[in-house]
Amino acid sequence: MTINVMHILKSIAALFMVAILFSCKNNAKEVQDFLADQNLPIGITEKVHLVHTDSARVTMKMYSLLMHDFSNRKAHPYFEFPKGIKITTLEKNGDSVTISGEYALRYIKTKVSEIKDHVVIRNYAQKLKLETSQLYWDENTNYFFTDEEFTFYIKLDTFKGVGFESKDDLSEWRVKRLRGNATIEKE
Repeated sequence: MTINVMHILKSIAALFMVAILFSCKNNAKEVQDFLADQNLPIGITEKVHLVHTDSARVTMKMYSLLMHDFSNRKAHPYFEFPKGIKITTLEKNGDSVTISGEYALRYIKTKVSEIKDHVVIRNYAQKLKLETSQLYWDENTNYFFTDEEFTFYIKLDTFKGVGFESKDDLSEWRVKRLRGNATIEKE
């Protein structure tokens, strides 16, 4: 008789568990709204390695140790890279530009990225290098800008200042407040 009682108790417990599982009615929209309300990402990816191609040619590579996906935000969806990011753009002629920083945000709607903490941009072909603590990158206009202190290295010179903007290959640059010596070559 004790075997029957145990069997009945186990059956009741199993039935209770099945009832609990089927009573959950959350759909994907409700889960996303809950995560947004709690300021939680809808996805976390480790060791992200993204390769972008155009007509079978690699045009960009991105690497990050950690990416948080906050694309469930209604007003300002974004991706967060709390352990840094490294982006390399590759041109048809083989030139490349590398952007790296220890923290980044990429806003999906505006396609503007904020890169912070030890930001370094290198144009290897033209031997240009920019270092700053914070930088904004507008992907729509292919433009960098910062209002922070910077150090800009060009062939024979080093410039320091506050406020820098340029095309995303570091050409056609402008500065707000510049200090440093310049070498001028005579033709």
